[in-house]
Amino acid sequence: MDNKTDLQDVTFLFRLKVDSIERLENILMVIDFISHHFDTNIYVLEAANYNNSIVRKLLPQKVSYHFVEDYDPILHQTKYINKAVENCRTPYLAVWDTDVIIDPGQIMMSVEWLRQDEADFVSPYKDKALDTTHIIRELYFKTRDLRILKDNKGKMKELYAPNPVGGGFFANRDKYVQSGIENEYFYGWGRADGERINRWKILGHRYKRVSGPLFHLTHGRGISSKFHSPRQDDIKFSEVLRIYTMSKGELEEEVKTWGDN
Repeated sequence: MDNKTDLQDVTFLFRLKVDSIERLENILMVIDFISHHFDTNIYVLEAANYNNSIVRKLLPQKVSYHFVEDYDPILHQTKYINKAVENCRTPYLAVWDTDVIIDPGQIMMSVEWLRQDEADFVSPYKDKALDTTHIIRELYFKTRDLRILKDNKGKMKELYAPNPVGGGFFANRDKYVQSGIENEYFYGWGRADGERINRWKILGHRYKRVSGPLFHLTHGRGISSKFHSPRQDDIKFSEVLRIYTMSKGELEEEVKTWGDN
């Protein structure tokens, strides 16, 4: 495709633990979607107990790939986002989930706000996060036509209503680093999305949202895609509250300590 939109100043960052065939199919489809529409940079960090080279062989050659040996069955999302950001060399980045499709126009508006210095962080959707269902997912995979998703929104299930914030976001890299990047006290799935937005706002960063939906390519939910224990959920919620009650000065001192952990 010769008329791709230039996003060479952006890197899409993925972290991956292949816990199902659906997960593998989804990340390949999402990367295909991004690569079809944009001339951009894509970085995939895979964590697994050994490197079978399957993901590397299936990814397009232009995708940067990094493997980390990790025997933990739970993907420590925040830790690996931080590692990915360390390897990012572009002024802007997108932290992207393996299963997320968003209209190219919403993506472009997000990047333009960063380029024009109208925002430091942008969620590329606002209205709804919609789970595709297995049937619509299959139809999209067969056609690779975004209209399949747009025309069937009424048949999809809303995720995390009424104000979903997960799935992906764009950031000015320098401002993201200043904000502490990710809070590694969040281990596994859940709660970190809300915490980081609270943190950005407390620190005085500019956060905006683009109107339009997010489409989530459905998949089975293993231990890395749900709260893996009630105790862990309690710990995460306590951390959300701890950060939320801090002043700007307290939070600035807090994030300075995170790199020491």
